Amino acid sequence: MRVILAATNEQLGIMRLDEAIRRARSYGLDLVEIAPQAKPPVCRIIDFGKFRYDLAKHEKEKRHSVSKVKEIKFRVKIAEHDYLTKIRHAEDFLDKGNKVKVNLQFRGREMAHKDLGMLVVQRVREDLSGMAHVDMEPKLVGRAIGMTLSPLPANKRHRKFSKHGEILEPEPEDHHEEDDAE
Repeated sequence: MRVILAATNEQLGIMRLDEAIRRARSYGLDLVEIAPQAKPPVCRIIDFGKFRYDLAKHEKEKRHSVSKVKEIKFRVKIAEHDYLTKIRHAEDFLDKGNKVKVNLQFRGREMAHKDLGMLVVQRVREDLSGMAHVDMEPKLVGRAIGMTLSPLPANKRHRKFSKHGEILEPEPEDHHEEDDAE
């Protein structure tokens, strides 16, 4: 089998199994088969515990990169407090790297006021503009308007709403100083 010393990536050459095991023990490390299908099979002299830790870490990173799609449903006549709660949830999802599907459902005669539904979806889009960009533009499908948002890179995200409901971005203030001398 071909033996490689992992610490330096130095190839120690082709040797018999018992000789490779003896060499690994002399370093105080383990002999791990890396490529059993190769001719001759390839083994590395490494710390097996560290090897398993690195594999687990690599697998966890691969799993973590998969983003989920979270859905948030709105109605045309949504109350302000309910709207803010849903926007905060959407910000949380985006902050965790998930995509957000915004769905606005129409009921009964609300279909006569599609423009009001579009206004709500456009407001969502503006309120989440600091956290996400639009993947799929707002589109009327049946009795619902759908829009998909993807999170911005972590260093470009900024929340507009705190977890306690306050607006974090300062509102533009129009102060007109009045003379107290009058």
